[in-house]
Amino acid sequence: MNSHHKVALVVGAQGVIGRNLVQYLSTLPDWDVVGLSRRGGDAQGRIRHVAVDLLSAEDCRQQLAGLTHVTHIFYAAYQDRPTWAELVPPNLAMLVNVVNALEPIAPGLRHISLMQGYKVYGAHLGPFKTPARETDAPHMPPEFNVDQQAFLESRQHGKAWTWSAIRPSVVGGFALGNPMNLAMVIAVYASMSKELGIPLRFPGKPGAYDKLLEMTDAGLLAKATVWAATREQCANQAFNINNGDLFRWSEMWPRLARYFELEVAPPLPMSLDVVMADKEPVWAAMQRKHGLEPTPYRDVSSWRFGDFVFSWDYDMFADGSKARRFGFHEYVETEAMFLGLFDDLRRRRIIP
Repeated sequence: MNSHHKVALVVGAQGVIGRNLVQYLSTLPDWDVVGLSRRGGDAQGRIRHVAVDLLSAEDCRQQLAGLTHVTHIFYAAYQDRPTWAELVPPNLAMLVNVVNALEPIAPGLRHISLMQGYKVYGAHLGPFKTPARETDAPHMPPEFNVDQQAFLESRQHGKAWTWSAIRPSVVGGFALGNPMNLAMVIAVYASMSKELGIPLRFPGKPGAYDKLLEMTDAGLLAKATVWAATREQCANQAFNINNGDLFRWSEMWPRLARYFELEVAPPLPMSLDVVMADKEPVWAAMQRKHGLEPTPYRDVSSWRFGDFVFSWDYDMFADGSKARRFGFHEYVETEAMFLGLFDDLRRRRIIP
């Protein structure tokens, strides 16, 4: 294998982030890609998939035993749990299991990329310092993102490989059955509003409608992740990665409504998890009426996540200038990202 050829192991290859990472790496001439996930997947070109239970150290050892040529691990797996404390054991264990299985057998390992987020800054807990910076002080645990990074930092001492920590905001991209997919939440909520003949109301907390937010396009994130993993100056560094623009729902919501040819009515606080719980029959009727793909309702409805994002009655953004100082200059306009994702969902016949 020549020294320029690289083999990526993408852990969590079926999620919004992992799927876009696999896709992007497959367009680069000097990469082979192995995707790890519970479901596995079909091989295509230079991409192959391995089904593995990441929570089982033994299964990781067995399924990864042949992957001796891996040069880069891109870790983007996530297991949801009801409380912040309960998130720590499984999410730390999965990373540890992958590194323990692969590091001893992959002598050419050069880099481990860890996908994090603004939880590192306590963004999920309440109003936090904005813009958040990579140098900000940590907050009181539990926080699995911090534990994962601490594990990599201590493991890396004296090793030839390096690590990077990538911190996106809410990620916009395509994936079905994903618990954290905001574009899908909005698209399905808007499509149903239209079907039911009602205007599009912002369902979030009072105060959330006019706060500053930002998002991270999944394609942009994939480029930034590979950039950080392959540049010497980025070794052992954390980077906030965002689209580069800020928005308020008060301005964005009417524009998104216009895409669906909907009127906007004043915001009304309501839990999507509650009000959308009985809408499966509506969804099934829409699929028949509009000739949509028979996607199960549970695979398109990340209502809990929508409630979480729409509850932020405080500013939610980080300083992305460190990545620019280190040489990454891509950006995406957030409104264009949303409309592009809605177009994609229509092309795939997920929404009418």
